[in-house]
Amino acid sequence: MSNDKHVGRRGLMLVLSSPSGAGKTTLSRALLESDSEITMSVSATTRAPRPGETHGKDYYFLSTEDFGIMRNKGEFLEHAKVFGNYYGTPSKPVMDALANGHDVLFDIDWQGTQQLEEARHEDIVKVFILPPSAQDLEKRLNRRAQDPADVVAARMAKASDEISHYQEYDYIIINENIEKSLGELRAILVAERLKRHRLTGLSNFVKQMRETL
Repeated sequence: MSNDKHVGRRGLMLVLSSPSGAGKTTLSRALLESDSEITMSVSATTRAPRPGETHGKDYYFLSTEDFGIMRNKGEFLEHAKVFGNYYGTPSKPVMDALANGHDVLFDIDWQGTQQLEEARHEDIVKVFILPPSAQDLEKRLNRRAQDPADVVAARMAKASDEISHYQEYDYIIINENIEKSLGELRAILVAERLKRHRLTGLSNFVKQMRETL
């Protein structure tokens, strides 16, 4: 439950990062389904759509040229090149959401997280998702059946470097059980929503209360 009824609050940026296959996308979807106060940030990318993905819903699928134009105009909060493709977060929809007291969920890597923190460090909450083991991570990647074997191998090779950035995050979740991990993620979100600096009307609320005592 939020404090919006009494004091109002500024939204927050909830960042989930992990090596590919650790479960951040599954956790993101589960959180979005269970919490109406948070929405997914829609990133722009130059990679081709995967089966079932929709432009404007899953990603904004852009040409490399159009992506470069947006980047040069400073229209991204963060951007990075990952596995040969560019990814970026358009700034305006995120800033509008935060100002209106809505939270925004980010499924991005450590590079994007660093840039996002530099841009909006006061708004960001960083959570890193770890797999229970390297063997489990490889099994999950193979079960997805979305990428060819050479891409799976590349993702495994990169996982060690990605995991080494865990110390840059505020919270760590070891995702062995999705329900347990979702409960931990929701607890983090509830606590962060109650942070004093996010309660935009708190001073007036307390002032009015004291005047009536």
